[in-house]
Amino acid sequence: MHKRQHLLRLPITCALFLAATLATLAATIDLIPNGNIETADPTDPAGWPDKWPRPETGVTWEKDPETGNRFLRLASQKPGEMIMIYTRHYFPKNTPKPQALELAWRERLANFKRGAAQWHDARIMIEFLDATDRKITDGPAAKPKHPFTNRDTKGWVQRKTSFLVPDNAAAVVLMYSLFEVQSGTLDLDDLHLTPADPAQLEAAAAKRAAEEKARYVPDEAPDKSKWPPELHVSGNKILTPDGREILLRGLSTSGMETLYQDQQGPKTLLVAVEQWKANILRLPIRDDHWFGQTPGQKDGGEAYRRQVDKILTLAANRGAYLLIDLHRFRAPRPEHAAFWTDVATRYKNHPAALFDIFNEPHGMSWEVWRDGGQLNTANDKEKLDEDSFLTPEERAKKTAANHTIGMQALVKAVRDTGAKNLILASGLSWSYDLTGISNGYALDDLGGNGIVYSWHAYNWHRNWISKLAGVPQKHPILVAEFGADVKKMDFIPLKDQEDPYTWAPDMLGFIQNNNFHYTAWCFHPAATPVLISDWNYTPTPFWGAFAKRALAGEKFEMKRER
Repeated sequence: MHKRQHLLRLPITCALFLAATLATLAATIDLIPNGNIETADPTDPAGWPDKWPRPETGVTWEKDPETGNRFLRLASQKPGEMIMIYTRHYFPKNTPKPQALELAWRERLANFKRGAAQWHDARIMIEFLDATDRKITDGPAAKPKHPFTNRDTKGWVQRKTSFLVPDNAAAVVLMYSLFEVQSGTLDLDDLHLTPADPAQLEAAAAKRAAEEKARYVPDEAPDKSKWPPELHVSGNKILTPDGREILLRGLSTSGMETLYQDQQGPKTLLVAVEQWKANILRLPIRDDHWFGQTPGQKDGGEAYRRQVDKILTLAANRGAYLLIDLHRFRAPRPEHAAFWTDVATRYKNHPAALFDIFNEPHGMSWEVWRDGGQLNTANDKEKLDEDSFLTPEERAKKTAANHTIGMQALVKAVRDTGAKNLILASGLSWSYDLTGISNGYALDDLGGNGIVYSWHAYNWHRNWISKLAGVPQKHPILVAEFGADVKKMDFIPLKDQEDPYTWAPDMLGFIQNNNFHYTAWCFHPAATPVLISDWNYTPTPFWGAFAKRALAGEKFEMKRER
């Protein structure tokens, strides 16, 4: 055998050796003793599991009366209190330290209500200690993601997470917690901490680093010579100042309505306009983030507002439009009018700034939708769909507040600032029903550049024409959200959710045939229906590929209305 053949075999031999070593380690090392919670402490056989620390309050050793299975229960004692089991696991000195670990466990969360901050939930916090028992804070492996749960589970569920181990780590700390929640019980059982293959984790870390680098977009100074023309409504068309009709066709993203610190928006705008050929991006945001009222914001919302400024400038400098969406559900409140007063003052008559004044109203009459009044909370048949998108706090706030100021009040808030910017207004049934607009409940624009009506349609909606109710003959329509996913939503009957491969081309054909404007949902890999599969903006074959082709100019045939 040639020497070169020996050398070629070395990487294969090393890989096989590593795999065998990991398999051996996994079979022999479990850093969590008594992880099944069954063995009692010999000094306290009736009261506590062996090898587990006993917190002063909030944690009990439970026994299932039917199966006899033992498990630990963390129970919230009062709102905002921390309930925690703190464990410390040292790596054995006589065996190779693993480069990565897998934590596996079963959990059951019940009667849960999140605390004041987004991270006040049920979570396992993970830290590392060095040989002097000091917390390791530097290096890419020093801060693994904390697995969390923020809604009740359907009984026991299996969970696992993997993470890299810092080179100087001597121990791993696991803190099982109900982190300052309002209420809830967290049951834990069958916990295992075993060696894992670092290769996939290292590749994922490298991918995240590359995405972080690719995400960076430098600030730009406004260049008004490149800005798009101001728009106004004439009949059922959107026109430029010289009378030219324009079709707004683009994408709707996600992120800033959920996380105030989201940083993906500028890159998303560039990709949407430059690569996907969109001339509009819908940007969902929230009033509490805007004013810096979310726990964790310490600047009064200044960084959040600057981020929206930046995205708007990037759009305008490329001749595109930004549709600023107040991404709230159910009904307008006084705080939403205050939001639009501030936003409209900031972007008054900016030609690229359009205002989507309220995301998805529902659960009221058309008169209340327009003029305000009491909401119907006793017989709200539309509750289930929206609640799937809301945090527990938002659900409670929605249920407690039973009065709305109405959509006309939001229009007034914008126009009272002197802003004439185009307004987008959603109808009822989460913006799927526009029948009231044709029956005397259209909004008064109050001297602005016009109102465009918003329609949201997904692959479970039927009766397209009847829900549009002749509105397209009198007013412009922008389909602000529409899409379909192969991963079906559990809050809609599965049989009602059509295959995206048949639905997407028909819906795009319907939109094109009617000259509707649109922003397809969602230009984010984690907000279903997903147009992209990753932050390389790879189109999903079942939805994103169709939308990208439409933006490039391809015409779709509508074979069947729904």
